[in-house]
Amino acid sequence: MKLLKKLSVITIIFCFITETFAEEWNVSVWGKRRAFTEHIEKLAELVSEKTNGEFTMNISYGGLSKNRENLDGISIGAFEMAQFCAGYHPDKNRVVTVLELPFLGVENLEQEVAVSSAVYAHPAATEEMAQWNAKLLMTSPMPQYNLVGTGKPRDTLEAFNGMRVRATGGLGKAFKAAGAVPTSVTATEAYQAMESGVVDTVAFAQHAHLSFGTINQADWWTANLNPGTVNCPVVVNIDAYEGLSKKHKDVLDGSIKEALDHYLDNYGKLLDKWDSVLAEKGVKKINISNDVINAFRAKAADPIRDAWIADMEKQGLPGQELYDLVQSTLAKAKAGN
Repeated sequence: MKLLKKLSVITIIFCFITETFAEEWNVSVWGKRRAFTEHIEKLAELVSEKTNGEFTMNISYGGLSKNRENLDGISIGAFEMAQFCAGYHPDKNRVVTVLELPFLGVENLEQEVAVSSAVYAHPAATEEMAQWNAKLLMTSPMPQYNLVGTGKPRDTLEAFNGMRVRATGGLGKAFKAAGAVPTSVTATEAYQAMESGVVDTVAFAQHAHLSFGTINQADWWTANLNPGTVNCPVVVNIDAYEGLSKKHKDVLDGSIKEALDHYLDNYGKLLDKWDSVLAEKGVKKINISNDVINAFRAKAADPIRDAWIADMEKQGLPGQELYDLVQSTLAKAKAGN
């Protein structure tokens, strides 16, 4: 009887320890802390606070993996969470590249969150990411990309012809359709590519022009070209996610919206001061005429979209359905504003 009582006490203690066992995740990102990573930083802060330090995240800026290899690292369990951009390896994440098609019509970061979340929740996206043992956790919403460049501003479609531009994914295809020569060097390589003359222009969101120094090489910036953006998901290793205690999993899932709200607020402050940044660095703000933008859209939007849908359908993916999902979600988001 005494033995049974001792075993019962041990069992209770073991269950208590198991339920409250500390869990530590490694998170692979790149560059340095910036607007693009603020939701990850906030998420780490929230899960630690809500679990009294039982669940922690160690965020590494380049110390765990190269940015193009983060999805591979997730697939083998080298770390538990990572950020990547779809344009770095579109063959591995075909579904989410629908969000990189040019001229989708997204007007702000809130709309970008809405369309990304809808695509991430689609079964085709879930199934494709599962092949890499990855679960899509949240997006890294970015505003429409614009160009910085040196020398004479590229403000006509003719000026795009032969322009060497750092642009990935659908943006790269859009500029190629207008006669430019895109290259997909990584964000961390963009400054050197611009400094050495490998590229004439770089397409980035505002935070990246600051973080990676391309604004410091620039003579001008296009304020309103807005051809599209890139999509950069945050993913977690499925085994690590499923291995979380129920308490920690609930905390993680329940903190995503709060982390994204923090990201949007922080990025909004950057956008508010962007004009003063340009003035401080002596970068001329260029407004492209509507005629040029419409001509660019005619060359890039419909042909690239149709080709993307046909390619996805050929591969057995619901290309048309995914594109329609983006447009219907976007319409609802705009109606709700």
